[in-house]
Amino acid sequence: MTRTLSAALDYELRPVKFSRLARRGVLLGLSGAQLVVVGIGAVVLVFALYLGGGMILAYALPIILLCAALAWVGVGGRKLIEWLPIVARWTWRSTGGQLLFRRRVVKPRPVGTLALPGDAARLRQWLDVETGAVMVHDPHQATLTAIVAVSHPAFILLDPVEQERRVVSWGRVLATACRSGRIAALQVMERTLPDSGKGLAAWWSRHGSHDDSWASATYGELIGRAGPAGERHASTISLSLDMKTASRAIRAAGGGNRGAAAVLRQEMSTITAALRAADLAPSEWLDPGDLAVMLRGAYDPVVASALERHGDLGRDLATAGPVAVSENWSSLRSDSAHHCVLWISEWPRSLVFPGFLAPVLLSSGVRRTFSLLYTPMRTDQAARDIRKKKTEYVSDAAQRQRIGQIEDAQQRAEFQDVLQQEADLTAGHGILRTTGLISISAPDPDELERAVAAIEQAAIQASCETRRLWGQQAQAFSAAALPLCRSV
Repeated sequence: MTRTLSAALDYELRPVKFSRLARRGVLLGLSGAQLVVVGIGAVVLVFALYLGGGMILAYALPIILLCAALAWVGVGGRKLIEWLPIVARWTWRSTGGQLLFRRRVVKPRPVGTLALPGDAARLRQWLDVETGAVMVHDPHQATLTAIVAVSHPAFILLDPVEQERRVVSWGRVLATACRSGRIAALQVMERTLPDSGKGLAAWWSRHGSHDDSWASATYGELIGRAGPAGERHASTISLSLDMKTASRAIRAAGGGNRGAAAVLRQEMSTITAALRAADLAPSEWLDPGDLAVMLRGAYDPVVASALERHGDLGRDLATAGPVAVSENWSSLRSDSAHHCVLWISEWPRSLVFPGFLAPVLLSSGVRRTFSLLYTPMRTDQAARDIRKKKTEYVSDAAQRQRIGQIEDAQQRAEFQDVLQQEADLTAGHGILRTTGLISISAPDPDELERAVAAIEQAAIQASCETRRLWGQQAQAFSAAALPLCRSV
């Protein structure tokens, strides 16, 4: 009895709190770019005063005001100086015609490449003959990625003890990725898809009474109509191997993509065992046909259910990409849908329970893809980063005290987060950088804006803050809606 009570207490559902988004700077909270423009303004002011002031100071005043505005005026959660790289890249891409993509139908793609737009066009496919899985190779980032579909029960329907046990088990999965040292990224993607009705029709064909009665005909017609009108959720986990870090093991396994595939297979086996220990049900690792259907469904949602009903169609990676893509400042259009990507810029600052994302993940009537990109940090790298953060916070506090500036509660809270990370690292836990992205799709721009507003409200209910990634929609879509461990 005592042992049972102790076990129940160990798995009692506990609230958690996330670290804040660090807003520290090089000096007094100012970033390097801010210090540069402030320095330019100060130099201009000094020279104007040295040269006599008066009219020279009047001519220099617009430059000084511009530098001050760039350094301290914020728009959309960012300072103006932080918008300059985004606007410059957008201008360069727009003048170079890179905002439009049209597939050349009569010109076939090179063998082994993925028919994707933008910087994803460099991706290559590698078929692992031992597992039958497709591995996506990024030659620029030196990564090799494999994808597995995962099924699981509804988390919010479980009792608190079972929820806590599964949270602890998932933490062990992430700890496995941290301890490996060869994992570049781990992506968890959850998609809301229109139900093709294939599963319901298969159940009716196996268990239904197929006679000539009126009830049987009516029930069969109802299943045929109701199946495609529903929604279903599909989850995948993508595992990306860092080929630079694992170079020694790759050479020992034969070198090249074949050696990298052998090393990745080891990581795949480890992650699969960890997922099963966490009571998750991983399927076989995706083959080229399964990945082709996912890519086509992301860019062309209208045909997704039709491709699922007809299992032999659309399973060629050479033709799985979009036919046309058009990007604008706030959204993206591809084939049959308009898309918008939101970034989770702030996770809950107060204590929340593990199911806090339920309003976002269970929002009905909105086609969306939720992606979590975990980037494991090596222990030595994490220790150096924490020491750097501590040094910056201590030096900033000393500088503020010297000039008489009061330290606010947010700065103290960020410093406590750093100390907590150091304590966790000392206790043997791993450190991961987490990026949350939400891709929203709709058939027309008006419905897309309504869906974005609904997801933003759902994120507020989940105690999260979201921001639209202005000027970065194409790159953000490939990171949020494709299971390829891409980064923004």
